[in-house]
Amino acid sequence: MDRRTFLTAAGTGAAALTCGGLAAPAAAAPSGGDLRLLGWFRDTYRSLEAMTTEFGLTADKADLSGAAPVVSRQTSPTNIGCGLWSAVAAAGLGVTGESAMIRSLERTVRAVERLERHHGFWLNWYDAHDGSVLTEWPGTGEPVRPFLSSVDNAWLVTGLRIAADAAPALRPRIARILEAADWSYFYTPYDPADPVAGPGQLRGGAWTDTGEFTEHHYGALNTETRMASYLGIADGSLPAEHYWRLLRTLLPEHEQEQPPGGAYATMDGVRVWQGHYTHRGRKVVPSWGGSLFEALMVPLFVPEARWSPRSWGLNHRRYVRGHIDHGLREARYGYWGFSPANVPEGGYQEYGVDALGMQVDGYASNTDRTHTTHGAPLPPPSAFTNGVVTPHASFLALPYAPREAVANLRGLAQDFGAYHEGYGFRDSVNVDTGRVSDFVLALDQGMITASLAQALRPGLLQRPFRSGGFHSRLRPLLAAERFSL
Repeated sequence: MDRRTFLTAAGTGAAALTCGGLAAPAAAAPSGGDLRLLGWFRDTYRSLEAMTTEFGLTADKADLSGAAPVVSRQTSPTNIGCGLWSAVAAAGLGVTGESAMIRSLERTVRAVERLERHHGFWLNWYDAHDGSVLTEWPGTGEPVRPFLSSVDNAWLVTGLRIAADAAPALRPRIARILEAADWSYFYTPYDPADPVAGPGQLRGGAWTDTGEFTEHHYGALNTETRMASYLGIADGSLPAEHYWRLLRTLLPEHEQEQPPGGAYATMDGVRVWQGHYTHRGRKVVPSWGGSLFEALMVPLFVPEARWSPRSWGLNHRRYVRGHIDHGLREARYGYWGFSPANVPEGGYQEYGVDALGMQVDGYASNTDRTHTTHGAPLPPPSAFTNGVVTPHASFLALPYAPREAVANLRGLAQDFGAYHEGYGFRDSVNVDTGRVSDFVLALDQGMITASLAQALRPGLLQRPFRSGGFHSRLRPLLAAERFSL
């Protein structure tokens, strides 16, 4: 099945659709908890509407410090994808009408058709207001090299697939757009004679001005980059063995956050190190840096926990528990949930639970960069000052710890004023100083809308990832997964 046939089939694999299948089924009146979540969705979606320009692209971020949001000039493929799936979620939850959704999707698809592309993929930065390629960074004038990011393109393709599923009239146009998006462009086949140079993994991307690829590959399995791998395996442009070439931990002989436990196993003819870390007595497959974004953005769309309950499903729950324990017991911030975000005082930084990431001195949970160091005891709670908690991380945790996530979010809203009445949760909170970010970021708001859609109407955004090549090619791999947990 070629990619165009696959994309069309994937849009029709669910039960019979009514104009995209977004008419909500008959149900009991929503509970008080559901009404709270729906209210959070309404305001979050309003922020994304404010960030979406007349041209049709969702901008990177908005400054909420003034009377009205100030929207950034730049946008990326990820931001555009967030706008697409959020529009579908809004109609599916009854926040907007279906006609409004169709107008929004059509406008964005038209804008995407006009964007400059290379090898079937989109560059990392465009002007959200006219679609031109950014060559200078807004505000600084620093040069921007044209770059194709494999993971950023994955999120735009994800949004387009969701739009095609929800709006049948747009399917032919979206199929034409995606026909040229061949993931083998980023792929380095496995070379048994030199597995370092030929690891069977995806490169981070390529600069189009020179045709030069990044030196690094995306090797860690439990990161957001696996979405690109899943898309390529599902459409047949990547071999199934690529999944087994990704790393559960680094190999035992390599320096990493902690010496891994586990054992080798042969999976579909590939020798796989089924490694794990141990955090507070729980075995867990780590991410690269230790953030919830890395671990839990992908299952908003791909039903990993359902297809792999004893591996992915178990790992997701333990990963969330690790964040809760770090925030409440190890660092004693009183709050939890750590993920890359806008720094409350300005700028951008990765946050996470260092012990849950492979990278030595990986993502800390605070601006002081306090880490759990390799082979050393955990620092005392007093060392973890200036903890930065990111609300979108709690939303990602909703399927795995719903009561704890809602309580955490209510605390951030009540104790710090982290909730903007009108645009949803601000991007981050320094729970030591009380400083709250002035910004909302499209990526983080997009994770919130997708999380709330999954909580309020499970499967709404997962339909295009449960059929076609996802069902026939990817699901057997996830079902065969055997994490050493």
